[in-house]
Amino acid sequence: MIRVRQIKVNILKDTKEELLSKISKKLDIKKDEIMSYKINKKSIDARDKNNIFYVYEIDLDIKNENDVRFGIDVFKQEKEEYTYKITGKEKMIQRPIIVGSGPSGLFCGYMLCVCGYNPIIIERGEKIEDRIKTVEKFINTGKLNKDSNVQFGEGGAGTFSDGKLNTLVKDKDYKMKKVFEIFVENGAPEEILYENKPHIGTDKLRKVIINMRNKMISLGCEFKFGKTLTDIIIENDTVKKIIVNNNEVIDCDNLILALGHSARDTFKMLNKKGINMISKPFAVGIRIQHEQSMINESMYGKYADVLPPSSYKLTYKTRDNRGVYSFCMCPGGYVINSSSEDGKLVINGMSNYKRDSKNANSALIVTVSKDDYGNGLFDGIKFQEKLEELAYKIGNGKIPTQNYVDFKENKLSKKLNIKPVFKGEYTLSNINDILPKNICDSLIEAIEYFNTKINGYNTNAIISAVESRTSSPIRIIRDENYETNIKGIYPIGEGSGYAGGITTSAMDGIRCFEKIIGKYSCK
Repeated sequence: MIRVRQIKVNILKDTKEELLSKISKKLDIKKDEIMSYKINKKSIDARDKNNIFYVYEIDLDIKNENDVRFGIDVFKQEKEEYTYKITGKEKMIQRPIIVGSGPSGLFCGYMLCVCGYNPIIIERGEKIEDRIKTVEKFINTGKLNKDSNVQFGEGGAGTFSDGKLNTLVKDKDYKMKKVFEIFVENGAPEEILYENKPHIGTDKLRKVIINMRNKMISLGCEFKFGKTLTDIIIENDTVKKIIVNNNEVIDCDNLILALGHSARDTFKMLNKKGINMISKPFAVGIRIQHEQSMINESMYGKYADVLPPSSYKLTYKTRDNRGVYSFCMCPGGYVINSSSEDGKLVINGMSNYKRDSKNANSALIVTVSKDDYGNGLFDGIKFQEKLEELAYKIGNGKIPTQNYVDFKENKLSKKLNIKPVFKGEYTLSNINDILPKNICDSLIEAIEYFNTKINGYNTNAIISAVESRTSSPIRIIRDENYETNIKGIYPIGEGSGYAGGITTSAMDGIRCFEKIIGKYSCK
């Protein structure tokens, strides 16, 4: 197989015929010598707004490789494929139990199913079909189900997000590629295999997860919804049983903790059981909305109406050395009330596959550390809770919202500069009354700078609070075998402090799968 890089195609001429012409010209061969080809990567080069290109990386087979002149952008490529081998010798007495059906739990479970280990997945929330109805009821009425909501339920918090899959993590052993292939096998759009910023969209992701669940069940997996891990029975520093819903006892010698970052009650239970944990830095802030057309024009110029809705990535270091950055940016998306506890309000962003709402939204978050919230194990969680309680109180249960220009002047908005797009009710509030002053000052300093990158960023903008659950404030300590100080317990994924999004969580789940098959045989 030959790989060809840096094939540039004008966005107005992006056809199969044009691509083949560009490939043949770069290789100096005739088009009919190309027997087959496959897109490996596709991105947009918008540095020159007057001449925007799609940039392709192509794998192809041709009739005579000896005619090709190899170089930096043309070279032979071996097959890129994730591989694994079952090397474990110990006999697994009990079926492995996975707590949580977010990306890390699902992908660890999926791979275990493929290899015949028949895991049990327990999930405090509902399966997708029921969870959607429960979330819609909350959005429409404000009636919260604390066990099944935007944070908890099949698919995890990412099920009500943008379904973004991009990450800066290197993929040396092709775990990321395997994650994307499994998604596609279960109904995700094929372009996620090669797009530079792949996304599925919350509407399509739900269907993919249902397909994954059905496939896993057919391979011997058992799902238990509405089941919360409430206790662990430990003997001689080894897990022996678990208790769910305070009354059901299940024998267990391998417990995989694929917790979400909102499983605060579970973290406290684990601490009482003597499982080693530490607090870790995280970030808090707001959601900012702009009209998507403004973002497109700034990023793409005259091609704004031709290209898909644009995303952006912004970072800034403040004068007092705080990091401020965009996070979970949702083109053509919605700001959604993502609360999971009574009397507390937290928001997130989401969008469907088509990204066809009128507004772009992104979290703008500021890094916080022990200097902000204290040295105690749960002080970071207490800090989050305080902000969420203030947001709920000031918004009276609705999403506190304000024009950015009014936030900057510390005054209540009388009406919004642009028409907002929400999932859940909002109310005009002064967000200065929710976030600490140093966080507000950092946001203002950063947004003024971001306006030099995206024209209009600091004027035609509305902000909402509070974005507080960007990552877990807790890390459950694990060793090189992925086990805690209690043998047989494997903490994985975002909630356990080892990932930051759908893709990295799924990859962490696969790494845990590798640890299991390296210790236990499947029979």
